[in-house]
Amino acid sequence: MTAPVWTAFLLLAQLLAMLVLAVGIVQNLLYFALMLTALWAMVTRPPARRTRALWTGLVDAAPPLSVIVPAYDEELTIEESVRALLALQYPDFEVIVVNDGSRDGTLERLKERFALEPEATLPAGPLAHVPCRAVYRSAAVPALRVIDKENGGKADALNAGINLAEGELFCAADADSLLEADSLLRAVQPFVEGGEETIAVGGTVRVANGCPVRGGRVVEVRLPTRFLALLQTVEYMRAFTMARLAFERFGALFIISGAFGIFRRQAVLEVGGYSTATVGEDLELVLRLHRFMRERGRRYAIRFVPEPVCWTQVPENLAALARQRIRWHRGALESLAAHRRMIGRRRYGAAGWLGLTSLALLDVVAPAVEAAGYLLMPVLWALGMIDTSFLLAWLALTFAFGVIVSVGALVLEEMELRRFPRAGHLAILALVAILENFGYRQLANLWRIAGHLAWLRGMRGWGRQPRRAFVRA
Repeated sequence: MTAPVWTAFLLLAQLLAMLVLAVGIVQNLLYFALMLTALWAMVTRPPARRTRALWTGLVDAAPPLSVIVPAYDEELTIEESVRALLALQYPDFEVIVVNDGSRDGTLERLKERFALEPEATLPAGPLAHVPCRAVYRSAAVPALRVIDKENGGKADALNAGINLAEGELFCAADADSLLEADSLLRAVQPFVEGGEETIAVGGTVRVANGCPVRGGRVVEVRLPTRFLALLQTVEYMRAFTMARLAFERFGALFIISGAFGIFRRQAVLEVGGYSTATVGEDLELVLRLHRFMRERGRRYAIRFVPEPVCWTQVPENLAALARQRIRWHRGALESLAAHRRMIGRRRYGAAGWLGLTSLALLDVVAPAVEAAGYLLMPVLWALGMIDTSFLLAWLALTFAFGVIVSVGALVLEEMELRRFPRAGHLAILALVAILENFGYRQLANLWRIAGHLAWLRGMRGWGRQPRRAFVRA
C-alpha cells in the first residue's frame, strides 16, 4: 500500500472511530437525560391514591370499558387470564376474548369453563378484519363474550374486538398477561381528569416469571429463577419506569405496550384501527394517533401512568427471545418507515422532533454504529491506528453509562412501585443491571441488526411464540 493510500485509509479509520464515539456519547447522554427527566417527573407527580379512594372517586365517573384479549393457541393460560380479567375492580366493563383461529384447545377450554352460548350477531363495524365464525356469550358471566374467527394476526383480532365492543374506552391486553386488580381504575383516571382530550393511556408491564399465581393474581413477587428472565426484568424496568415516564413528561410518548393499554374507541375508529401491515401494531397505532391529531390541529393527550401494573411472561431461552426481539425491531422499523415524515418535524410536536428522532437514533443508527464500534475499535487498535488511551476511553464510556442507566432505572422502580419486597431482590437486580452490559447488551444489539436485515428482506408475520402455564401458588 502506497504512502498516500495508507494516509487516506488511516484518516478514514480515525473518522469512523470518531463517529462511533460521537454516536455513543449522544446515545448515552440521551439515556442519562431520560433518567433525570423520569426522576423529575416522579418527584413532582402527586402521590398515588389508595384503591378505595380511587373507587369512590371514579365509581360514577368512569366510562364503560371493553377489555379486548386476542388469543392464539393460549390453551395453557387462557382460563387463568380470563378469570383475572373478570375479577378486575371497575364499575362497568366487559371482556371480549378474540380466538384468532387457534389450533389448540383455546376455544374448547373457554366453552367448557365459562358455559359459552352462541349469539345471533357477528361483529359489525367500520374496521376490516378476516371473517368471524361465531360470537359467544357466557351464560355464567354475561360480561364475557368470545369471538371465534379465522386467523388474521393480533392486529386483525383487535379490530374485530373493537367492532364488537360496547365501551367508550377499550383496553388491549395480552392473553398471557395478568392485570393487577385495580389496574383499570388507575389507568382510566387520566381519561376522567383529562376529558375528551385524553385518547390513550399506557401502564407498566412487569415480568411474572417465577411469581406464584392464584385466582389469576400474582400473590407474591419473586425474581425469575433463570438468568435470561432476570436480564429482561431489568430491561422492562428501564423501558417503563424510565423511558416512558420521561417521554410522557415531554408529550412525546410514542408507544403504549400491546400487553396493556387503554384507548378511546372513537379516536381509534377515526384513524382506521390497528394496522395489519406491521408486527409492531402497538407502536404504529400510537404514531398514527399523534399524526392524525397534529395534522388536524386537534388538542389531545397520550399518557403513561406507572402505578397500574400488568404481569407478563417472558422467554426463558435464547432462541425464543431472539425471535421476539427481531420481531420487535422489525416492527419498529416498519412503523418508522410508515411515519418517516414525522421525524424531526416540529409540526408533529414533541412526538416528532423528540420521540421519533430518538427512536430513529436508537433503533436505526445506534445498532449499526455500536456493532461497527465493537468490530472496528479493536482492529484499529491492533493496527496502531488508534492509541490505547482512546480505546480505553471508548470502552469506559460505553460500559459506565450502561451501568449507570440500568442501576438508575432500578432506583426509580423502587421509588415509584416498590414491587420487590426483599432487599435481597434489589441486590440481585443491581448485580444483573451491571452484568447485562458485558455480553447481553451486545447480543441484544446483534438481534436488532438481524431485525434490520429481516426488515430489508421484507419478512412478514409474527412467527410462533411458545406458551407455558403460570406458576401455581
